[in-house]
Amino acid sequence: MWKRLVAVSAIFVGMAIAWFILGATIANRTRSSDRKLSDAVSGLWGSVQSQRSPSLSFSWEELRIVEEKVKDQSTGRETVVTREQWLTTQQPVLLDRSDLSVDFLLDQRKKGLLWYPTYAIDFDGLYSYEHVSAREGELTIVYQFPSKQASYDAFVFTVDGGEDVKLTPESTGDANIVRRIIPVQPGSVVTFRIAYRSRGLDSWRYAFGDTVSRVKDFRLSMTTNFRDIDFPGGTISPTATQDTPDGWDLTWEFENLVSGFEVGMEMPRKLNPGPLAAQISFFAPISLLFFFVWLFVISLLRGIDLHPVNYLFLGAAFFSFHLLFAYTVDHLDLMVAFATSATVSLFLVVSYLRLVVGARFAALEAGVSQLVYLVLFSYAHFFEGMTGLIVTIGSIATLFFLMQLTGRIRWSEIGAGVRTEGRVSPTRR
Repeated sequence: MWKRLVAVSAIFVGMAIAWFILGATIANRTRSSDRKLSDAVSGLWGSVQSQRSPSLSFSWEELRIVEEKVKDQSTGRETVVTREQWLTTQQPVLLDRSDLSVDFLLDQRKKGLLWYPTYAIDFDGLYSYEHVSAREGELTIVYQFPSKQASYDAFVFTVDGGEDVKLTPESTGDANIVRRIIPVQPGSVVTFRIAYRSRGLDSWRYAFGDTVSRVKDFRLSMTTNFRDIDFPGGTISPTATQDTPDGWDLTWEFENLVSGFEVGMEMPRKLNPGPLAAQISFFAPISLLFFFVWLFVISLLRGIDLHPVNYLFLGAAFFSFHLLFAYTVDHLDLMVAFATSATVSLFLVVSYLRLVVGARFAALEAGVSQLVYLVLFSYAHFFEGMTGLIVTIGSIATLFFLMQLTGRIRWSEIGAGVRTEGRVSPTRR
């Protein structure tokens, strides 16, 4: 009996090593494909977008008295000469109002073992600036595109309802910005609109500035076609939320805000097949341990003689689930691959034990326990954040039933073939 336990333990250790190798292989495949495919997805669809608020600066010319030193060539003496000179002064100014509308359309793409949360965005922003200075001069508006790795359809940049700005080297000066210079008089109000349609990946942010910034009369309305919303770290929660039939209508509204945080949205992610398959493979030894212990106790109580070779084949049938799942999950739908792999593994175990022990034991004791410890324990990984709790409850329930079943066994008499009144001999057939 004890020799068999040692042999079964050795089989378990060997199977555990095989699962760790399989899990490491899947994880390596996932990392390798992610490095290649993420760049490909960004190139075809777009990258992470971070929209910055347009920056404004006011510049004016004023006549100033300047001093400069003039050296006499004959005597070598220096004299200070004063003269009048027009100098340009520039200072940053704040937007007086920002009214933004952002619409998201989630369109996730699957590449290999991973899902990528791609989205389409429709941005429309109306801004205004009131010139309260007593000086006249020029207002410079600098708009920076959210990302260089993106396309912008139907791009609009108009000032005071006039013609759309033409993207020329003079208006950009940089491949990622658009610049517009507007003459302003004291008391004048400048309104401008920026709008576009684009596509991005993972997340979207709206930043007020590089550091802690002041924002006046700010309103951003965001609609989504998904309900699983999440806000990235370092962003502000919406001030108002309203659910819609397709998703959410979110609003950020501030009258006079001073903050270094941003407004943002993290796109929901589907359960990625690659990391899931690796996680289930790393967890598999626990499932097999419960299955082996349960079969050992049941066969002990019923006097069924299961040889270590039988355990070896059962462990291989368990392993077939993870192996088949790992290499079908990138070709089939996630649930289809899971159901197919589970069915194949269950068929192998039940059909094999039907020949070794009998149909009833194979279908009930072995089949049901495999359904619990392999299929249900593996399916628990689909519930992110709940896996540990589900497995813990299953483990405690298993411990309870094992304690109840083995409570009358005299373990000192295992292998002796002794039957004692009120006790069950483990060797009785």
